[in-house]
Amino acid sequence: MVSMASSTVASAVPETVLSPPAPRPRGVVIAGVVAIVLIGLNLRAGITGAAALLHDLQAVLGYGPLVAAVIPSIPTLCFAVAGTATSWLTRQLGLEKAILLSLVMLAAGLLLRGIPSTGMLLAGTVVGMSGLAVCNVAMPSFIRVHFADRTSLMTALYTLTMTTGATVVAVLIVPVAQQLGSPSAGVGSIGVLALCACLGFLPIALHAHRNAPAAEAGRVSPWPLLLTRAGLLITAGFTVQALLAYSVMSWFPYMLVTLGLTAAESGVMFGLMQLVSVPAGMVLVAVASRSGMRRTAFYLATVTMAAGVLAMLVLPVAWAPLTAVLLGFGLGIFPLVMVMISRSGRTTAETTALSTVAQSAGYLLATLGPFGMGLLHSATGSWTLPLSLLLAVALGQIIVGHLLTAQHKAPQAAGKSVVEGTS
Repeated sequence: MVSMASSTVASAVPETVLSPPAPRPRGVVIAGVVAIVLIGLNLRAGITGAAALLHDLQAVLGYGPLVAAVIPSIPTLCFAVAGTATSWLTRQLGLEKAILLSLVMLAAGLLLRGIPSTGMLLAGTVVGMSGLAVCNVAMPSFIRVHFADRTSLMTALYTLTMTTGATVVAVLIVPVAQQLGSPSAGVGSIGVLALCACLGFLPIALHAHRNAPAAEAGRVSPWPLLLTRAGLLITAGFTVQALLAYSVMSWFPYMLVTLGLTAAESGVMFGLMQLVSVPAGMVLVAVASRSGMRRTAFYLATVTMAAGVLAMLVLPVAWAPLTAVLLGFGLGIFPLVMVMISRSGRTTAETTALSTVAQSAGYLLATLGPFGMGLLHSATGSWTLPLSLLLAVALGQIIVGHLLTAQHKAPQAAGKSVVEGTS
């Protein structure tokens, strides 16, 4: 099993050579692209929408500092726990039906958060983020199955729409909540977007149900991948970027409000950060796709993220636009990691296994970021210590990125047959 894990992750390193996919009806291909767009729009919207309203939600619902620290930590915790069930769920239901179920859970959870109650806010976040967890893990496999010859393009589209949805929601959610007269109603309104994703994905699930192929032979256990150097590095890279991303996305608007900006102004800065991450991800993927430039792309993302955290730590709040731009560019590292996962493995089962272990272990450890920042801020009354520790993690990401890109050369020199064996 360990040797299988080694070959699985090794095949994730270069562009995996795949056999030509079976031709699909044009309508199915179009429906697949629409599904990727609609799902992408939802994958951060529920998180960024809640983040922009955390200050108002706490003021209206009256929960204490412990709950305030727990709420931003729920997404990553759910991603870790619920994400581990994705392999089992896809085997039981099939990939497409498992994704449809996850979207139903996402919509139900987000709508539940619209009830003005701390209990409903917590319960809705758990249900919605559990659905999001399954979707997160399953999407690289969905792209692998439906767009095997266009994984980079579809992953770029997926992450582009994800950051676009997050940007739009971050900018509009505060005015929407004000129009609705309640921060709970505002955060609940995001569920409408998830309902659209459910309806948009329904044709894909129905087509898959009617044309289900024979079950794929074999089963790949994800956890032995952690015993390989490459699997451990990919998981470490995913962990560090997730910790940084969700710490920033969870607390950036709140920090700006406590430093003197209004909720609307902090929402705009949050939207700017998300907006910058859209072209940043495209630029970084384009750079990484050039021969010998993958390490350069990782350096651009990791160094910029460290600079953004440092700017947040030392610059006055008037420099918030610069901080937002730097942090936004640093968030562009996510597509690089997702492309790596989507290209991994010789089969869909192997891709799902690597996606499961990287995201489940990664998000579990990443929960320490938003939860720890909230507790430290409550304990010290300042953002200095939380941001100092976050800066240390950002500097560590530079090292992880260096090691992660270095390991891409090894399989071609010492294990070329492994790569060729994936064709």
